[in-house]
Amino acid sequence: MRNCTMRHRTALDETVCALLGYSRIAVVGLSDKTWRDSYRVAAYMAGHGYEILAVNPEIDQVFGRPSYPDLDAAPKPVELVDVFRRLEHVPQVFDAAIRAGAKAVWTQYGLVDEAAAARARAAGLQVVMDRCLMVEHARHAGANEV
Repeated sequence: MRNCTMRHRTALDETVCALLGYSRIAVVGLSDKTWRDSYRVAAYMAGHGYEILAVNPEIDQVFGRPSYPDLDAAPKPVELVDVFRRLEHVPQVFDAAIRAGAKAVWTQYGLVDEAAAARARAAGLQVVMDRCLMVEHARHAGANEV
């Protein structure tokens, strides 16, 4: 991430900072409902200059941009895949991220699947699990708006 103000204490901090350097984020499970966490996180990231690709077969558009039914249909390149799906869907999302040529996968709080993460890492993707993208961005950018 450019302009990171956080003092990195762990390897995870370094990985998080590197992933925040990607500018094109596919948000799998992005809702068009403003009260949903996926919407709030995506809106925050878009407000900080990130390009958001909505991936949700249930909606046509969000933020005035089209939504794609799955990662396979999303325009390439996909750099970072941010996952807002139930845990049982996480393995399929990781596999789709590998097929899409993503550089990294990020799962939100409570979403941990070590087997799926191992497959992604073996395919060359970076992985962050059980963290909020918005919270980590604010921490690294020194923002107080979360």
